[in-house]
Amino acid sequence: MKRVYLLILALVAWMAVPAQAQFKWGIKGGANISSIHFSDLPETFSTDNLTGFHIGPTIELMAPFIGLGFDASILYSQTGMEIGTQKIKSDYLNVPVNLKWKIGIPAVKVFAAAGPYVGFRLGGGKIWDVLSDQIESKSFSAGLNIGAGVELIQHLQISATYQLGLTDNYSIKKLEIDGKNRGWLISAAILF
Repeated sequence: MKRVYLLILALVAWMAVPAQAQFKWGIKGGANISSIHFSDLPETFSTDNLTGFHIGPTIELMAPFIGLGFDASILYSQTGMEIGTQKIKSDYLNVPVNLKWKIGIPAVKVFAAAGPYVGFRLGGGKIWDVLSDQIESKSFSAGLNIGAGVELIQHLQISATYQLGLTDNYSIKKLEIDGKNRGWLISAAILF
């Protein structure tokens, strides 16, 4: 019963602090190391990671004293893979929204973040001919983020985030195999 009271007290405290919430905005960018995970891929397809980048505006809303809050971004992001000498690359507008927890002193804090993202394909190839088969990219993606990082002097954040795609973003037509985006984002954000 004590746990229920503590949970109710924490919820009331969380609802009481939005007027004092700490809002920051800024820009986030960095490198993507992405791949496409195909289920039941034949051995004739050997895939490698593709390096790209991401950049865009970001916001952060944190409740004071408890170190809990949200961050969200609108990121232009390049994802894909390499098959042999051919690069399969798509450009997405990704919108991640994460629950974030920070701990530390004002000069240096560590944080963990997790949440969903959605993505909309902006460009890059739509259909590629690879090894006498066609790989087609789809227009929508969604998945989960999980990451951690460090905040320095309350304005610079450096983080590593793993993106786990949950929707099928690519399909190999003849083999009827679908693939999901997967990858790492190594980011730096400057917040004001």
